[in-house]
Amino acid sequence: MSVRKAVVACVALIGLLAAACSAGSTAGRVGRVAGEDTIVLGTTGAPASLDFTTTGGAAIPQALMSNIYEGLVRIDAAGDIIPHLATSWEVSEDATDYLFHLREGVSFSDGSPFNAQSAKFSIDYVRDSWSNGLKSQMDVVSGVTAVDEHTLRVTLSRPSQQWLWSMGTLTGAMMSPTGVDRLATHPVGTGPYELERFAVGESIAFTARADYWGDAARADAAIRYFADAPSAVNALRSGDIDVVWAMQSPELLDTLPEEHTVQVGTTNGEVLVSMNNRRAPFDDPDVRRAVAHAVDRDALNLVVWEGLATDTGGAPVPPTDPWFTGHDHAPHDPDLARELLDGREPAITISVPSLPYAQAVSELLYSQLRDVGFDVTLHTVEFPAVWLTEVMSAHNYDMSIIAHVEARDIPALFGSPDYYLGYDNAGVRAELLAADTAATAQEQTEHMRVAVDTIMSEAGALTVFNLPNIVITAPGVTGVNPTVVTDALALSGMEKQ
Repeated sequence: MSVRKAVVACVALIGLLAAACSAGSTAGRVGRVAGEDTIVLGTTGAPASLDFTTTGGAAIPQALMSNIYEGLVRIDAAGDIIPHLATSWEVSEDATDYLFHLREGVSFSDGSPFNAQSAKFSIDYVRDSWSNGLKSQMDVVSGVTAVDEHTLRVTLSRPSQQWLWSMGTLTGAMMSPTGVDRLATHPVGTGPYELERFAVGESIAFTARADYWGDAARADAAIRYFADAPSAVNALRSGDIDVVWAMQSPELLDTLPEEHTVQVGTTNGEVLVSMNNRRAPFDDPDVRRAVAHAVDRDALNLVVWEGLATDTGGAPVPPTDPWFTGHDHAPHDPDLARELLDGREPAITISVPSLPYAQAVSELLYSQLRDVGFDVTLHTVEFPAVWLTEVMSAHNYDMSIIAHVEARDIPALFGSPDYYLGYDNAGVRAELLAADTAATAQEQTEHMRVAVDTIMSEAGALTVFNLPNIVITAPGVTGVNPTVVTDALALSGMEKQ
């Protein structure tokens, strides 16, 4: 493996749901025909729509957040909340009343003004009109008031550390009341770009806004979607694109010319070995613990990612979260796994989604689990439709393998026994609530660490690795920051020299 690889980050599941990309007219039109200065980024996993208010997944917010849409606050590379469309805010003593002071002189790309009225509309739109499950992040909001043109009051039903942080993600996207009728094809925001063209399954082209309120984008930009990593790398070699984002084939890195730059790092994507806590044999914590100690996470990382993924100690916590400790919650110990099984040979079926990383992980899991006494059957399940129906919705599975990419998603994964994991611990739920209602970020971190320790002591699930992001840039390309803490892939700082 080349010594040129540095460590940075990305949200990656979007790069795992491959969608076809034509090398014909769109390949020529997007990017080079649009102008030599246009930054063209290639990746996989094309969105079928641009409306994340009705459609889940990472692909749409990755393309639109920070480019088309912005929020009152922004999450920086360290995971901290900083002002953005709101220049400042005050919080009441009981932490339920937020008074935001909004930036003046900001307009949406359709010319309509950004003000307290449009901010109120955007928050109410999430609460009243979204069907994306992430709308629940606004459940804690009990009222929104436009105090004057540039002052907004948001009242919460209880204190919530998570709510303000989520306002820096897609649920905090500020939308124009005059622009929500065409969200799927022509999104309107306050960001540094406006949409030029959306070719379903192929590309998204952006034009830099001359009237942007902040630092203007360095160049026009485009995202092209490829069917696989070799196609994207070939496009980079030929000069059709300038950046490969979330490249899924690390074996290709040593074939690149030396002048190309490679950066690799962590993401929000925890690849989970999910065990159905509600039915045998995984309703027994000892059986789940046996799995955790049977799995050789280092071997999985080497085989699937050539060692480039990050080991989180088995916990569902990316390194960018404040409650990440790096503690190894489940050391590889086959003898301990056999001891926990105590002569039992549980018969299990692994429902493997038809995703390359899941297929690769399942083959190693098969041998490692059989080695300690499990009777293992592999069953491939078409992803996304069948997997979402059988595993996620019907909970009709024993074990599965999937990447969860939403930022700070522990409450979603382990906070309800009705979720597909079926994890049920009242103490953990109390700690998660205490974390969210904590008076300070430090107290939030302390409660989250207690919750994580409890979850891992019961092996509620096992994270085999944190997905890496492999980013390759052509010579002369600067401003590429692959560190992604939320759902955005910001393009405006990129340029070619």
